[in-house]
Amino acid sequence: MIMRLCAVLLAICLALPAQAISVIRDAEIERSLKEIAKPVLRAAGLGSNSIRILVINDPSLNAFVVDSRHIFIHSGLILRLDRPEALQAVLAHEIAHIANGHLTLRAGNARRASRTAAIGLALSIALAAKGEGQAAAGLAAGTASSAQRIFFKHTRAEEASADQSALRYMATAGIDPSAMLDVLNLFRGQEALREQRQDPYARTHPLTKDRQRAVKGYTAAYADRTRATPAETAYWFNRMDAKLEGFLRNSRSVLRAREAKGDGETAILRRAVALHRQPAPAKAMAEMQKLLKLRPRDPYYHELLGQILLESNRPGPAVTSYRNAVKLGGNDPLLLGGLGRALLAQNTNASNGEALRVLNAARGRDPANPTMLRDLAVAHAKNGQNAMASVATSERYLVLSRFKEARIHAKRAMGALPQGSQGWLRAQDVDIFAANATRRR
Repeated sequence: MIMRLCAVLLAICLALPAQAISVIRDAEIERSLKEIAKPVLRAAGLGSNSIRILVINDPSLNAFVVDSRHIFIHSGLILRLDRPEALQAVLAHEIAHIANGHLTLRAGNARRASRTAAIGLALSIALAAKGEGQAAAGLAAGTASSAQRIFFKHTRAEEASADQSALRYMATAGIDPSAMLDVLNLFRGQEALREQRQDPYARTHPLTKDRQRAVKGYTAAYADRTRATPAETAYWFNRMDAKLEGFLRNSRSVLRAREAKGDGETAILRRAVALHRQPAPAKAMAEMQKLLKLRPRDPYYHELLGQILLESNRPGPAVTSYRNAVKLGGNDPLLLGGLGRALLAQNTNASNGEALRVLNAARGRDPANPTMLRDLAVAHAKNGQNAMASVATSERYLVLSRFKEARIHAKRAMGALPQGSQGWLRAQDVDIFAANATRRR
């Protein structure tokens, strides 16, 4: 676990981000993406758990891969897609880049590029690591504009190969291949714009007329293999779209939109989130009760109710909702993190002790989540473990690339903990990695 966390933190520290970004870590959205990608992964000969899809909170249009385990997609692109087949086309294309070996070629190019030497090192470490180390490298490299131009830019041959493979996966899964054209049409005319005005996807995925003509040809060839979109796929797409819109777009506009009217499940979900953001907690909770009446064993609706309650200063009922979410959701680390946060808000000796246990369990499953690390530091402090609070705080600052603060808290922890103990070793790792990352900047 310590070595995996080291890979996570070092990969992040070696990033070249132009500005702060954030990943949307939401259990419901990640479950939705998993369900939507499942038929494409199966058609590509990959298991449903073989690739993790993470959403970057960014209104621009982009999707990319940096290793064989993770796909990153901007929230702006998801919200621009009108049907699940279009999102499946994007995912199929990125999966094809993985399956066709384009990442191996790109890793070599990165190591030869002087401006991306740090990214090359981060990638080599991430590829050797397991689990979250690769995700961290994807986040770090994927959000650096200079790295995108050199490291992520595909050749025309790669794009043609990925298109052909992606459409074959879609045909095998019975997905309408014309959805690929929907995606390409979003970027029509982008290459005529100055680079600064182009969407990131257009800068890293050449959109030539030859490519578009080829996709039209493949689409015609595979058209007879299309089947109706499964209701389950459409359901998870609409649910994810509703939640993203509710949280990311203007709440008044969301409530006025046609999609938020009526008694359909996703309309209720849109209203619940938008009302929570206004804030109108009583109305939001009334909508949540409607959702829970429809799906009483849905962990994500229990989680959302817990969030609304907690952010409305009702920690006791929030703990109950989060407990239900964790029980129904199989100890998902994001659900555990919410429970830990609610327990801390109760602020009793018993709840603070339980919060520490819950948040340590969440860290074991998701060790580079800065929100969880912040809450873990608070839990340690409330339980009289100030040195361990410094360890968690140092790890959080390192994840956020705040290296000076990371080293201050790491040294503080090392001075208070027994040398060689687990906490001391974690703090030492932070100190070493922060120092190395600072020198490479």
